[in-house]
Amino acid sequence: MNHTKADEAAAAKGINLSGRNFLKLLDFTPDEIRYLIDLAAELKAMKKAKQAHDWLHGKNVVLLFEKTSTRTRCSFEVGAMDLGMGVTYLDPKSSQMGKKESIEDTARVLGRMYDGIEYRGFGQAIVEQIADKAGVPVWNGLTTEFHPTQMIADMLTVLERFGHLKGLKLTFMGDAGNNVGDSLMVVCAKLGMDFCACGPVAQMPHAELVEQCREIAAENGSSILLTEDVDEGLAGANVVYTDIWVSMGESADLWVERIKLLSPYQVNAAAMAKAADDAVFMHCLPSFHDLNTTTAQDVHEKFGLAEMEVTDEVFESERSVVFDEAENRMHSIKAVMYATLKDE
Repeated sequence: MNHTKADEAAAAKGINLSGRNFLKLLDFTPDEIRYLIDLAAELKAMKKAKQAHDWLHGKNVVLLFEKTSTRTRCSFEVGAMDLGMGVTYLDPKSSQMGKKESIEDTARVLGRMYDGIEYRGFGQAIVEQIADKAGVPVWNGLTTEFHPTQMIADMLTVLERFGHLKGLKLTFMGDAGNNVGDSLMVVCAKLGMDFCACGPVAQMPHAELVEQCREIAAENGSSILLTEDVDEGLAGANVVYTDIWVSMGESADLWVERIKLLSPYQVNAAAMAKAADDAVFMHCLPSFHDLNTTTAQDVHEKFGLAEMEVTDEVFESERSVVFDEAENRMHSIKAVMYATLKDE
């Protein structure tokens, strides 16, 4: 049964994600990705209109978190409950996965108890191992290499602002070789958006992934640009995106090196002025745009920085859509769960 217009359109194109894993966007076609974006938009409208959509009543999902989270955890929990499902959350101390029990054995046990499994943690190989053995859909809530659920939310946010995706330019400032930068490069290539990684050479995406994305982008009428030049990177950018300079799981010892390398790529008012007149600012969060966190206070005491990857002026400006992104995490994750768990 098709519950939404997005489902009907997908069925007409022969798109069916039921039973599929959601591990990285390289595994999906442009039409499949756009289906998830459109589905997320429809589910968001239903949520706003207080229309019930508990279509997965009786199913249960488990969330495996080796890295803590606010948006990802809450999005999976609220999204699952909206769909009528039961939810179990397991933090790093709540299971024996990888300690007294192998990842493969854990996956086989959980796959017999749950209808879907989310994993947020370290190497991509771990979520791939879980998916290989679980026998039920597995979703990547974040790995060292990729962050695919964030991308559906980001593209929904861009679509809401501009009304289209193809032909837009997205520039990632700073540490473009992290999981968010890599995933943005993939999704832009898939959807026909020009992608620019603007930062130091040492923090660029891996060459193999860049070449893969350039081939994909060429098929979809877009381009991939890597540059150290801020003026070149921001010229014509419709979306200016950044992330924190030291990611979760990385050593705090990296702050000295990263501050030196990435400070020229801070997103501030001068940087936004170089972008297109209609440019928006995006950030996957959390962000160090002020001193209201213990990490920011610690960096401030050691290095004298009151703002890091983005200034508070830009973060709080009308051009900032970061909290639209944050809200859209829930709707996009709900779309992923529903699309992969619904009956064929």
